[in-house]
Amino acid sequence: MALHKIIRIVVLIIALIGIVLLATILSGNVGTISFYMNLAYFILGLAIAFTLLFSIAQLFANKATLKKTLISVAAFVLIIVISYVLSSGEDIYKQGELIVSESGSKWVDTGLRTFYFLAIIAIGLMVISGVKKLVKN
Repeated sequence: MALHKIIRIVVLIIALIGIVLLATILSGNVGTISFYMNLAYFILGLAIAFTLLFSIAQLFANKATLKKTLISVAAFVLIIVISYVLSSGEDIYKQGELIVSESGSKWVDTGLRTFYFLAIIAIGLMVISGVKKLVKN
């Protein structure tokens, strides 16, 4: 419980610092904005690092969760590989100027195909779940 109290105090301090920083920006002191932006990036980086650290620690604490996570990641990578293989890339020109290279075009197509595959899978699973609930009743 002590850790919970410490975290609440730290969050309160960060919130107060944020209010003070916002007040200085709103008062017209625009020279400090770049410093505040760098501070915000630093805090965001810390938040991401701690989130990843604790998530990975929890994954390795439970082997069943780690196995499910690795299977999910492998399935996602497989969908991306299939999308990449099915994608076609070609240079895109506009008024004679190269806008997107062949590689960039192929990756955009891969992203779109991955989205379509995942959307179809999600919709299919929702339909199957709905049908199973109807059959049970």
